[in-house]
Amino acid sequence: MSRLSNLLIALPEKADGILVTSPINQRYLTGFNYSDGYVLVTRGASYLLADSRYYEAAKNSCSSEFEVVLIEGDRNVLLRSLLVKSPAAYLCYEDRSITCAGFEGLRKGLPDVEFIPCGGLFTELRAVKERCETDKIIAAQRIADACFNHVLNYIRRDITERQLALEIELFMRKNGSEGVAFDIIAVSGQASSLPHGVPRDIPLESGPLTMDFGAVIGGYRSDMTRTVFIGEPSDEIRNIYETVLAAQTTALSLIKPGAKCSDIDAAARKVIDDAGYGKNFGHSLGHGVGLEIHEAPRLAHNDSSQLVPGNVVTVEPGIYLEGRFGVRIEDMAHVTEGGMENLTRAPKDLLVLCR
Repeated sequence: MSRLSNLLIALPEKADGILVTSPINQRYLTGFNYSDGYVLVTRGASYLLADSRYYEAAKNSCSSEFEVVLIEGDRNVLLRSLLVKSPAAYLCYEDRSITCAGFEGLRKGLPDVEFIPCGGLFTELRAVKERCETDKIIAAQRIADACFNHVLNYIRRDITERQLALEIELFMRKNGSEGVAFDIIAVSGQASSLPHGVPRDIPLESGPLTMDFGAVIGGYRSDMTRTVFIGEPSDEIRNIYETVLAAQTTALSLIKPGAKCSDIDAAARKVIDDAGYGKNFGHSLGHGVGLEIHEAPRLAHNDSSQLVPGNVVTVEPGIYLEGRFGVRIEDMAHVTEGGMENLTRAPKDLLVLCR
């Protein structure tokens, strides 16, 4: 069944269609990546609206399920004309992404339409990946895996965190990535206690070196974190690393269809709690990954949803001692009919560099 068919099935019974304004969801539906236009779907017809900048490209690459329409002049006038051809008195809109000004413009431009918020409709649809989507995530992760192995030979004490982040980006781009999945984290020593630390213009400090990065293939993203050590780690740091790894291993063993997200988070958290570091693990265990770096479902205490085949989630426990250091390890897991496939191949042994 196509994504368009699944969308029509998921629409509220009262809705005659939906106006898609989010570029991410437009791409998800049509296969065309652009940043300025509309996708209008009614029970009887589907349109991609694009101006002259994107019109030709859209006709060449958009799904055949959509009629590509050139935007000329007032967009609301064009929408009204399409709604005459394919009537829709009740139209869903993306209340989670459209601006207040944008929504007011639609209400004024389409006064005969009653708008219905679609809420998390796309969140739920995109949470379950098709095989073609998973293949792109895997391809992105293979680049990230290779990048990790590359930088192990690049790391020296005299390079800066920013140089390391740049080397990670350059390697991924040279090896096929369309860009970076998110701002690269490469922080060492004391700064490793910051879960989202920003690379600095200083040489790598002794202690943990946390690298969190991902590649992009076909718009789909990967996400991995590895912590290695600049110089010999203390017994305390070794113990924390092994605790984080044990928490991750425990969580990965529980990932399968029907498993409750909050239960998986709780199991990993218990390992860290039992080691005496519960207060030092403040973020959720993981999140979905796809066209965006943070998607549903979430491995978190407040997500009671159950995993289903097709979910792709990160598993990233961490321990952070404020002002001292931190350790995080992150893999991506694909939920399959029979259990779980770990998509991350980079080694997780405790690695000591620059002794």
